[in-house]
Amino acid sequence: MTLIMGVLNITPDSFSDGGEFFDPQSAVARGLELVSQGADIVDIGGESTRPGATRISVEAEQQRILEAVRQLVANGVTVSVDTLNAATARAAIEAGASIINDVSGGVEDSEMYRAIAEARTGQGQSARYIMGHWRGVPDAEHARSDYNDVVESVRTAFNQQIATAHAAGVTDAQIVIDPGLGFDKNSAQGWQLLARLNEFSTLGFPVMIGVSRKRMLGQLLDELDLPSDPKSRDLPTAVTSALAAAAGVWAVRVHDVPSTRVALAVQQSWAEGSK
Repeated sequence: MTLIMGVLNITPDSFSDGGEFFDPQSAVARGLELVSQGADIVDIGGESTRPGATRISVEAEQQRILEAVRQLVANGVTVSVDTLNAATARAAIEAGASIINDVSGGVEDSEMYRAIAEARTGQGQSARYIMGHWRGVPDAEHARSDYNDVVESVRTAFNQQIATAHAAGVTDAQIVIDPGLGFDKNSAQGWQLLARLNEFSTLGFPVMIGVSRKRMLGQLLDELDLPSDPKSRDLPTAVTSALAAAAGVWAVRVHDVPSTRVALAVQQSWAEGSK
């Protein structure tokens, strides 16, 4: 069954909900709300990776997120931390996070793979590692979206990243892959990645999809002459998440949990009805 990963941005500048949950009290309350709505995992981020975002210090990132990690874990929540930084990954795992979601897939910080291989939770367990694909902080003009075949290019990059991760001691059991929708992929390329998800499954790793509220959905709504602001994208997010679940993905990362929960329930009932 496909898991739901609820997004919790503890940032002032994320593209759709920056500033809404910036103080620790509201962040923890939001994390608990996501779980009550049906999230299996809460994915906490302290640094925006929206197009044109400015990097912040590791110290600032950790100051934003670690208390929320500790409190949510203490409340029995499965916590993922969305970070590009190995030092933050180590600190987050020490604080109780069991998943690290690195949209750069280890490209941004050369120490990330070693951190994932070596860090242990308080229970002595290794963390799972969501290995994303990107070519840098997203460029709004898509100047780096020059693929002959986006699916084959991303698959090749994953093979290289996985080999490097293995050399650092990361095990297959830890790895989940994320094709990186919106990260230097234009809308057409994003739909190609989704339509060909089976080609990522053949790599032998679970797949996570994060399409929630992204620009490719906004452009689709524009074509239908419908409101296309970020929160208006929750319906197409839910539909896309259900289609991804039908393709066998491990998890979908979403801002609005209730709509995706319903969509996944419909998909699951449909699948059961066909047996």
